Amino acid sequence: MGFTIGGIREMRSGSRRRGRTTECTAVAEYTGLWGWDVVPGAVPAARDSGRQCSCGEPDCASPGAHPLAFSPEVSAGATLDDVTKAWSEVPGAAVLLPVGRGFDIIDVAEPAGSRALVRLERMGLPLGPVLVTPTGRAHFFVAPGAAAELPELLYRMGWDDADLDLHGLGPGAYVLAPPSEVAGLGPVRWLRPPSLDTAAEPPPARLLLGTLAYICHRLA
Repeated sequence: MGFTIGGIREMRSGSRRRGRTTECTAVAEYTGLWGWDVVPGAVPAARDSGRQCSCGEPDCASPGAHPLAFSPEVSAGATLDDVTKAWSEVPGAAVLLPVGRGFDIIDVAEPAGSRALVRLERMGLPLGPVLVTPTGRAHFFVAPGAAAELPELLYRMGWDDADLDLHGLGPGAYVLAPPSEVAGLGPVRWLRPPSLDTAAEPPPARLLLGTLAYICHRLA
């Protein structure tokens, strides 16, 4: 999979809109402070281009939300200079975080995630970062392995038969991170930003799952 000339032009245009300095600073924070790998990703194509994704594939399965085939990831520990050099090769690329390494994701609808977060904070439970997408999803960062354990955890808690809008994302998945945008709908944003004590060691899924499942069930 490669970029068309139009796709490159659209990425550079997107870079000017967002500003590479902000973009590179954000990526350097992810790699340097939080210890996450970052992958440059494709972006949504312009509406008048006749395509959905800047990769140029007419049947792209994940428009504007998949890694660039020709660009290596930026590893944890990379400095701002390292990031700036890497991003200069793919200006305007989306910022993708690989799931299943330092964290897994519990994905729920944003209304349920917002309500659950308030309740979890009041309960004093340990919490990791939480992302919100403009498509209406909330991504709770939890300890690696959560996606594989999710069916068993829901079974033990008695939620296995419930029709819940709750999903686990694990190895092989990616999540968009700020300052990326989604298909012209708006930016991804932090509902609960990362911090030194939560980014490196997000909480086990079992600590959050009961509350998340309950809120999802109530709002179904």
